Amino acid sequence: MNIDRHKMYLDILEKHKGIVFKVARSYCSNEFDREDLVQEILAQIWRSLDTYNDNFKITTWLYRVALNVAISFYRKDKSSAYKHTEMEDKLLSYDMNKESEHEQNLSELYEFINGLNDIDKAILMMYLEGESQSEIGTNLNITTSNVSTKISRIKQKLSQKKA
Repeated sequence: MNIDRHKMYLDILEKHKGIVFKVARSYCSNEFDREDLVQEILAQIWRSLDTYNDNFKITTWLYRVALNVAISFYRKDKSSAYKHTEMEDKLLSYDMNKESEHEQNLSELYEFINGLNDIDKAILMMYLEGESQSEIGTNLNITTSNVSTKISRIKQKLSQKKA
C-alpha cells in the first residue's frame, strides 16, 4: 500500500468526515442502513482516490462520490446487496448527538430532506454545506440556472412546511 495515498485518505476523512455522515443521514433514517452506507461511501472514496482532480475542491469531489454511492445504495435491493455486518473496528466515528442543542430543528430538517427526491436532496445537502451553485451543477451534471431554480423551489417547500 502506498503510504502517501493512505495518509491522504486519512487526512481527507479527518477534515471532511462530516460530509460523509450528513449524506448518509440524509439518505438513511435507519441506523444500521446508515452505518452500511457510511462504510460503502468510505470504501468508494478509497477506490476513487486516484481519480481526484485537484482542479476541483476536495469537498466537491467528496460530495460527488458520497452522493453517487448514496443514490445507488438507496435504489438497490438492500436485502441482497447490503447485509448488515457488525464491524469490530470502525474506520471513523462521528457522534451525531454532538448537535444535541439543535436536535429538534436538525431532526425536522432531516425529515424534510428525506422527503425530497434524490436530486433535490443532493442539491440541498451541497447548498447547506456552502457549495456554490456552479459547483453543485458541475457535481450533478445540471445547469447552474437549473440549480438556482431547484434551490428556490426547495426553499418554497420548506417555507410552506414551517407555516
